[in-house]
Amino acid sequence: MDSRWIGGTGNTGAASAPERLFCFPHAGGGPAFFRPWCREFAPDVDVRPIQLPGRETRLGEQPYRRLADLLDPLCAALDPYLDRPYAFFGHSMGALVAFEVARRLSAGSRPGPACLMVSGRRGPTLPSRRPIIFDRPDGEFLAEVARLGGMPPEVLAQPDLVELLLPLLRADYELSETYRRLPGGPLTCPVVAYGGAADPEVERSELAGWEPETTGGFTVRIFPGDHFYLKEAPEVVRAVRQDLRHAQAFASDVAPTGPVR
Repeated sequence: MDSRWIGGTGNTGAASAPERLFCFPHAGGGPAFFRPWCREFAPDVDVRPIQLPGRETRLGEQPYRRLADLLDPLCAALDPYLDRPYAFFGHSMGALVAFEVARRLSAGSRPGPACLMVSGRRGPTLPSRRPIIFDRPDGEFLAEVARLGGMPPEVLAQPDLVELLLPLLRADYELSETYRRLPGGPLTCPVVAYGGAADPEVERSELAGWEPETTGGFTVRIFPGDHFYLKEAPEVVRAVRQDLRHAQAFASDVAPTGPVR
């Protein structure tokens, strides 16, 4: 198993859980963002945050700038972990990565995810309402990142740390802002779109843009808060648990009941 890509559950006691939840972080984010969920969902769900190159313990590696280039190595790293039912949760940029990984896996020999939960991101075919910023001068770029809450003020106050993180942030924003939906059909699993009521980036109608991406049922969930509404929000954890249960029921309903002829 390539543990560089897949965060562990530590001492939560969830390693033998019957179900896994892979969590894909936002631009500039890493496994630490979802570490509280490892505890919240234990012991019945094994939460596995995705760690992309360029952050946390992979800080010395080059981050990806195109989502299509990321798919093969990430899917290969996930493969050994798909030994039990699993679901995906992706926030912001992570929603796009989770979506394309789900489509890639669903089209292969392995079963796809039981459910895809996408958060803080408009549907993959909808245009952005703001201009591209990844190639703007440092000051303008960082101001926009800070406006969205993607970089805490205490980090911005440390020039050396900002200089270290800037290449990663630019690469992630480039990946997100240059993304175009890859060829292929819709998913067959349920898709749930999560969002913050005061998110300046995504309106409810844009979350609804995920509906055409599945034949397995679609739901929108709105929570109090902005783009990072899911921080320390027990109601979000409860909703994810509920959607995981619904996905299990859906999978049972569509599973074949007799011999295949």
